[in-house]
Amino acid sequence: MLNETIVAISSAIGEGAIGIIRMSGDESLDILKKMFSPNASFENRKMYYGEIKKDDQVLDEVMAVYMKGPKTYTKEDIVEIYCHGGIISIKRVLDYILELGVRMAEPGEFTQRAFLNGRLDLSQAEAVMDLISAKTEKGFDLAYNQLEGSLSHKIGNVRQKLLKVVGHLEVCIDYPEEDIEDMTYDEIEKSFSEVKDELTLLLDHSDNGRIIREGIKIAIIGKPNVGKSSLLNALLREARAIVTDVAGTTRDIIEEHLNIQGIPIRIIDTAGIRDTEDQVEKIGVERSKEIFNEADMILFVLNANEKLSDEDRQLIDLVSDKKSIIIINKMDLETKIEWEHIEETFSNHSIIKTSLLKDEGIMNVEKAIVDMVYDGDISSSNDQLLSNSRHIQAVKAARTSIENALNATKDRMPYDFIEVDTLDCLESLGKVTGETVESDIVKQIFGQFCLGK
Repeated sequence: MLNETIVAISSAIGEGAIGIIRMSGDESLDILKKMFSPNASFENRKMYYGEIKKDDQVLDEVMAVYMKGPKTYTKEDIVEIYCHGGIISIKRVLDYILELGVRMAEPGEFTQRAFLNGRLDLSQAEAVMDLISAKTEKGFDLAYNQLEGSLSHKIGNVRQKLLKVVGHLEVCIDYPEEDIEDMTYDEIEKSFSEVKDELTLLLDHSDNGRIIREGIKIAIIGKPNVGKSSLLNALLREARAIVTDVAGTTRDIIEEHLNIQGIPIRIIDTAGIRDTEDQVEKIGVERSKEIFNEADMILFVLNANEKLSDEDRQLIDLVSDKKSIIIINKMDLETKIEWEHIEETFSNHSIIKTSLLKDEGIMNVEKAIVDMVYDGDISSSNDQLLSNSRHIQAVKAARTSIENALNATKDRMPYDFIEVDTLDCLESLGKVTGETVESDIVKQIFGQFCLGK
């Protein structure tokens, strides 16, 4: 309930210099005064030094600050107490606050109150969690721009255009005898075309935004001993996987995270895919096949020093229809691979020559990954990117509705027909910012937040 005072630990659990406890609600200041020694007036936004006492027992030496609403994160009165870092000190103070009748906050409840009290819209609230979980600087910048309202402003402008049209349509529908013609079919068509173009622009770069936010899953595939583990080590800039001349060294998947030019990547070195009687290796091969099917992108490694084997050709058939980069490794040795067949089969793929033993070609592999992720276009500014899958689906639905409204306008359909699709578009856009989203969706979104945020 919004009128209840809530409390949570807002710093990471564990040992550290400082631990932060946050309260929000009308009783925050009264609760602080009951615990804090010596007595203090607690002027707005002024830090105070003292102790938290329960009866005559000192629970911890702290700093505390009171922030008067509505100019706070939740638009309510907020108290923050800065304890010594560590589980015991924070827990002692928190337990005492709970004894005084304050309720433990649910995950994301501080940000949820900011949303419900009108400080943030839903897209900005979701950006808070994206800021916390960002794995790259580009991901952080994208989330920060969204928190600052770049997406909200864009959606708000589109909605205002539609509301202007709806207002005209409703007047014409309700008062047909007045013969109101202040907005013609041509003018409505122009407005709808502009809205469609703006939504299309957002969607055109949505894959880029989603990738910056969520990252991509890349699988390294190839038969044993072609250099898959060497490729992983080269991309990571460390010896993460065991590399030997013995085929089948990698018997299980190895998963790591890396950042290539702002793209968060889960990269997986798989066991070589081949027929084997070794039971342990066979399990690894089956898992490799599962990873292959789930991956967003494949790095397919071949040995330049060998002619294509039956195993290679089977993998070529699998990879040719997949979003893949072909890596011809061991170029420092005599070239025996059938180049013409490779170039013909993978004419629409990037083919990169490497000698991972000599650390040659790895930069070209990274560039090929970036080019494939962005389809050669990495110029989009962060304020034009949709990144959240929920937002993308809502904007797609909005574009479908405005296309229907536009077609109805071109066919000079009655105004009430046009209004139905226009209102559907407004509702879909409202789901992005929270005006029309269902309460259970709101609860689900904030349930993904950490405690204390």
